[in-house]
Amino acid sequence: MIDKHNRCLGGLWLVRDVCGIICAIFTWLLILFGEYVVMRYILLPEEDSFYKFVNIIIFQILAFLAISSHLRTMFTDPGAVPRGTATKEAIESLGLSEGQVLYKCQKCCSIKPERAHHCSVCQRCIRKMDHHCPWVNNCVGLNNQKFFVLFTFYIALISCHALLLAVFHFIKCVETDWKQCGPKSNGHSNPNPSHIGPAPWTIILLVCLVFESLLFAIFTFIMFGVQIQGIYNNETGIESLKRENKTWRKRSLKSFRDVFGKGFSLTWLSPFTRPIIGGKLESSYSYAV
Repeated sequence: MIDKHNRCLGGLWLVRDVCGIICAIFTWLLILFGEYVVMRYILLPEEDSFYKFVNIIIFQILAFLAISSHLRTMFTDPGAVPRGTATKEAIESLGLSEGQVLYKCQKCCSIKPERAHHCSVCQRCIRKMDHHCPWVNNCVGLNNQKFFVLFTFYIALISCHALLLAVFHFIKCVETDWKQCGPKSNGHSNPNPSHIGPAPWTIILLVCLVFESLLFAIFTFIMFGVQIQGIYNNETGIESLKRENKTWRKRSLKSFRDVFGKGFSLTWLSPFTRPIIGGKLESSYSYAV
């Protein structure tokens, strides 16, 4: 059964939240802005070929991984619990013993697995829900937490890279009185050699890039640290806020396998692979009652 609120385009997961969609598009625009300024005003005018091409390759790889991680987080089912499973027949079929507790979500009319919480934006119960992030227009949960962690990680790296490039470019421009700065025009960095001093538009764009890079580097490094700490503690953001009593495995490095997969490998850093634990994909986990 297809959920009309969360799915479209042949079953692709998508939360139809206007605010979330605007935030996601704004995220892409910020990345494109950084791409434009770095390439147009910093790297392409650079005369040192080795410095130019090495940094272009690094920046493009990070940008590609950041956008890919964002898309995977946004369009991956975070672990939504099927609706309408809390029927009398379904409950009786579980064969519960006397005194055994069964949690139900009245909003979803579903049997609520352990560590699942209802999201008012997604309008679904999400397994191991950490939080709902408007920047990815989705919940961060059991099935897509890896992609969200990678998104914060790669955005932090590309922000630091752009910040360093902008600072070094500022230093170079000041030392040369801005004579060799700015985008190339007809094979020259400065179309007006007699002009001494920075082009106002160039300065504005570089200052905006520095501000954006610094802001997002700080924000995403903090988010990345919070996510890593939560994974190590085996505690989601909601569980931490509600101070819920743990009935599951507590602090352990093994918790990283639940998010990234069994055994450390380069696939942990790839937004194109889903975590495999014990030979099974995360999405195949059975419900606990």
